[in-house]
Amino acid sequence: MGNDRPIVVEQTYSAPVEDVWRAITDQDLMPRWFFEEIQAFRPEPGFETQFNVRFEDRDFLHQWRITEVVPRQRIVYNWKYGGHPGESFVTWELAETPAGTRLKLTHRGLESFPQDEPAFRRDSCEAGWQYFLGERLKEFLSRTNTGSASSRP
Repeated sequence: MGNDRPIVVEQTYSAPVEDVWRAITDQDLMPRWFFEEIQAFRPEPGFETQFNVRFEDRDFLHQWRITEVVPRQRIVYNWKYGGHPGESFVTWELAETPAGTRLKLTHRGLESFPQDEPAFRRDSCEAGWQYFLGERLKEFLSRTNTGSASSRP
């Protein structure tokens, strides 16, 4: 029964909200810390993208559809895997803090995926989010100026 709980990962970055927002929504920056296979992404409701990821010698077609965007605050997308039943929703929420930016990621609906597939199990997904947010994004933001200052008029 506990498998229907969402995964929630929170991380604070010593970077401004604008930089974190760009890192999680800019198609040129996302492959540098998230899935390197991402070739197209726009933070616009209705935008759809798909890309293949190789995991444990198997291919998984990731299919995303943006469902909600509040710039520099929140983005939600529907996440499916081609050829597998189930769908989930990933919500990214940003908030300014004295230390920089707090990111809260909530991944709901994992229980709808086949649980006999190790890649879809809660522990695998949770470990993936911890890796991407706690290591990869943190390292990316600490060593990269995403250009927020230069993107302002």
